[in-house]
Amino acid sequence: MSLRRFFLLDILAVVAAALLLVGCADKPLQYVRVEGQMLGTFMQVQARTDRPSAEIYAMMMQIDSASKASMSIFDENSLLSRLNRNETDQLDEHIIHCLELSRRVSEQSEGAYDVTVAPLVTAYGFAGKDREAKVNVDSILEFVGIDKLTISEGRLRKADERVQIDFNSIAKGYVVDMAAEALEQLGVEDYLVDIGGEVRCRGVNPKGGAWRVGVETPFDGNDTPGAYIEQVISLSNCSMATSGNYRRYYLDAEGRKVAHTIDPRTGRSAVTNMLSATVVAPTCAEADAYGTMFMALGVERAIEVARGLSGQGVMVFFITAGQRDEYEMYYSKGLESALGKVEGLRVIE
Repeated sequence: MSLRRFFLLDILAVVAAALLLVGCADKPLQYVRVEGQMLGTFMQVQARTDRPSAEIYAMMMQIDSASKASMSIFDENSLLSRLNRNETDQLDEHIIHCLELSRRVSEQSEGAYDVTVAPLVTAYGFAGKDREAKVNVDSILEFVGIDKLTISEGRLRKADERVQIDFNSIAKGYVVDMAAEALEQLGVEDYLVDIGGEVRCRGVNPKGGAWRVGVETPFDGNDTPGAYIEQVISLSNCSMATSGNYRRYYLDAEGRKVAHTIDPRTGRSAVTNMLSATVVAPTCAEADAYGTMFMALGVERAIEVARGLSGQGVMVFFITAGQRDEYEMYYSKGLESALGKVEGLRVIE
């Protein structure tokens, strides 16, 4: 049994013990819905269970607290923050899992995805206007690269003590997976977990059909989540995450869209006409990481990599900037039956 499984069982035990003080009688299976805030964004869970909604909510809050204590770069006391400051080299199960997955995605993308971009993110964050001209990229790239990290007997080894980790491109998906696995340990067979638009689901929705998740229309000014839906994808027993640059980009001197996604290979913001990359994958951590990877790769290379990942249960839906402000959309062949509409779309086979 993995350490993460022990961790989830501990959470469930604490929550169950607390609820015993209140008391709750056995109930038939029914759908409950809980909502709240996690990781600085919205959270909702729908689950068919005999557990009261208060127990599901308490479980989610326990997971939120535990994940922040481990992987938050915004909490100076988190384990990740202390690792970045070289105050410890001891790892926990969460960071080990995310590092191993990050290394795999980095290798599959030839370095277009890399969680050691933290120094670049920090430098750009303080640079303000004209940030590309102000940041000395070459000096920072010396200590960017996941190949500069190794794990030995549960400890982190750095080739350069200036290497720092930023899990923002994978942590939310990982926490969705933690919540989903906790529900499954409670015996829940039908559920949807949604944290900030990143989703993992199993079984059927309250109407007995597949879970339906929207992909937003990517246009400047679409600042209300869920207000404009471009496509609906029917899901069951899988995860989905979307990365996009249409809310955070600028035009360079040549009129090209420059994304907020940093390309770790160059140290610069990605120049791409990829507006959003939606990924369906077995786990939400994978979907989260691959979405960021595809944004950095750009459309042509992203399509090539997506073809190679199809055998691993990874499917994509890309929205790109075409001619005359029109969209061009691409989807994996395996996703066709799950899409609400495919007319005018380009298939990736």
